[in-house]
Amino acid sequence: MKLHTLQSTLLAFCLLAVSLPARAQQKLEAVRIGSRIDVTIAGKFFTSYRFAEDEKYPFFFPVNGPSGVSATSMRNGEYPHHSSLFFGCDKVNDGNYWQEGLDRGRIISQGPVLEAASGNQIVIRDSCDWTRPDAPQPLRDTRRIVISAPTPQLRQIDFEITLEAMEDVVIQKTNHSFFSARMDPDLTPLYGGTMINAAGAKGEKDTFGKPSPWLACFGARDGKTTEGLAILQHPQNPGYPTPWFTRDYGFLSPTPMFWPANGKDTRIPKGNTLRLCYRVLVFSGTTESAGIAGKFDDFTKLKFETQK
Repeated sequence: MKLHTLQSTLLAFCLLAVSLPARAQQKLEAVRIGSRIDVTIAGKFFTSYRFAEDEKYPFFFPVNGPSGVSATSMRNGEYPHHSSLFFGCDKVNDGNYWQEGLDRGRIISQGPVLEAASGNQIVIRDSCDWTRPDAPQPLRDTRRIVISAPTPQLRQIDFEITLEAMEDVVIQKTNHSFFSARMDPDLTPLYGGTMINAAGAKGEKDTFGKPSPWLACFGARDGKTTEGLAILQHPQNPGYPTPWFTRDYGFLSPTPMFWPANGKDTRIPKGNTLRLCYRVLVFSGTTESAGIAGKFDDFTKLKFETQK
């Protein structure tokens, strides 16, 4: 798979082009508290965007479902580099911007800005420098994150992330690449939940390495309420649909750098950019009852401009 390099462009955020009627939307509020931004939906806590200086990278945790319980989990002794909902990459110009060890590489927020702090949506802008000691900075990313709640049974986080090469960048083959989620155990196949992709394939065995527009995990909370989380890839992402790196213990990531079609390293010349858009849905019910396939179709109708 060849990832195209894209010239920088001025454009409106692709994920704001379509919205549901205002009467269906839930009111959101956001407030910055130290090194995090807390978001509430209809007065109830939803998530925090965390960007402390001693973290490997910015991330969201928790990411609460409609039940009020997080759909994601936060690190453990076996996988301390899985930080809920996050974006990073290993093997970037010999640095590691994914796994633990700040000296191996860090993605440092320059200070997020709340572009919209209340109403039908929250908008967060951030600029992040990819750095490590005694090495040139390979990348800078700019991200625009839009959070909404189209219905009481659905939470939505839209990500537009643009990577700019500050030097000639070489990314070697790695399973640790870009957008990822670590699920709460209740929602994973290992503990009785369901992992499913757009083709209906289930579990790690049948979803690992398979290209798919979207992938989700869902399961029952305390044997009662069912809810889940889905990651959707925008069709205009380079390499779409990217194969997925999945694990039955609850890891899911559309991982473009592990399956390059030409079998070679990915190169981004200095000054070029790579733009990626994702939608995260946190929902009540199953993927079928929540209509995830239809919601993906809505996502595909949103367009953003590119120039090669």
